[in-house]
Amino acid sequence: MKTTRLLLGLLVFAAWLAPVRAAERTSLRAILVAASNDKGPSDRRLAAYEPTLRSILRFESYRFLGEGSASLAVPAQGTISLGQGHHLEIETEGSGKDSIRLRVSWLEGDRVHMRTVISQRPGVPSVLGGPRRGDGEVYAVIVVGR
Repeated sequence: MKTTRLLLGLLVFAAWLAPVRAAERTSLRAILVAASNDKGPSDRRLAAYEPTLRSILRFESYRFLGEGSASLAVPAQGTISLGQGHHLEIETEGSGKDSIRLRVSWLEGDRVHMRTVISQRPGVPSVLGGPRRGDGEVYAVIVVGR
């Protein structure tokens, strides 16, 4: 009898936790960037991210090409359109204490540039390095959780 009550109590507790877990959400912002070794100033809209871009990509200047955002449940799937034919397909997974695990596919039209998994912490940018263009520029995407 005690075992039955204990199991019933655990089931009720688990059922109570399920909606709480499903209500978890994350907001993401993604920025499409062109990096180049041309001398000159970077786009002012990227000023907050320029030190991170320089340490990861090591180029001279950065241009803002487009951006998008999404608010997603955890777990869920969604898309962020970045402009110029680029978009991210994102699948949110369970979170850690301070982060959300994201499965990210970066596409330009139907062409896949990258598939990766990142652990996204609010306010901490992740940089995805992308394709090199014929003019020497390299595209990148900055992903920031809010």
